[in-house]
Amino acid sequence: MSSASIVVHPPSSTGGRRVSVHWRGRDETLGAAFSDHDLVVFLEGAGVQNPDSILDDDRWIEWRGGRARQWSAV
Repeated sequence: MSSASIVVHPPSSTGGRRVSVHWRGRDETLGAAFSDHDLVVFLEGAGVQNPDSILDDDRWIEWRGGRARQWSAV
C-alpha cells in the first residue's frame, strides 16, 4: 500500500480517471480527470503548489489500475 495522499483511480471504460485525496482523516473525490491538465487543475484547487512537478512522484500520487498519465481505457 502506498503512503501517497493523492490517488488516481483506474481508467473508466469511457475514459478518464477519478481523482481522490486523503486529507484531514478522510477521502475526498476531486473529480474525473481526462488529461494531465485536468489533474493539475484539481491539485491546484486542493492547494498543492507546483502540481505538475509531482505527477510522476509516487510519494505524492498513487496511480491505480494503469500507467501514470494513461487517461483512456486500454
